[in-house]
Amino acid sequence: MSTRHILLGLLATGPSHGYDLKRRHDERFPQARPLAYGQVYTTLQRLVRDGLAEIEGTDSDGGPERTMYRATDEGARELSRWAGEIAPPAPFVANEIFARVVVAILSGGDPAGYLSAQRAAHMERMRELTALKAAQGADLATVLSADYALNHLDADLRWMSTTAARLTTLTAEVDAA
Repeated sequence: MSTRHILLGLLATGPSHGYDLKRRHDERFPQARPLAYGQVYTTLQRLVRDGLAEIEGTDSDGGPERTMYRATDEGARELSRWAGEIAPPAPFVANEIFARVVVAILSGGDPAGYLSAQRAAHMERMRELTALKAAQGADLATVLSADYALNHLDADLRWMSTTAARLTTLTAEVDAA
């Protein structure tokens, strides 16, 4: 996910300061990794440097002085371009679970035991996400984010079942190489 474009998108609704942008990011993308304040301010500085945002002024609103940022016309064009791009499917799939299975085979470990334990961890996370999206008052962003994660976890589980069924053949191929 492009932090730079997400912040530009949040700035598209009007001038904001870094603290507000971080809070709104964490609300709008509830299943994403929360942004660190340092990442927000570093990204804002880069947006200003690149002419995509500018400092609107400062606001204290009864508290510490905060710098207000707004998107420039160039920033709005960049955001529009980015939002319209098709996200290409990854050319290479880096699957950490697969790597751990192969390493377990190479090191004389227990790949079947690993797959079983990983399956249990995935099932636990699926239960957490299901409870999150079913919670009273869950907003649509939370529900959609949880659905996205659940679908990916489900795909992992199907892959683990397929791999477990082919483990004898995989072990023979890895050992032969």
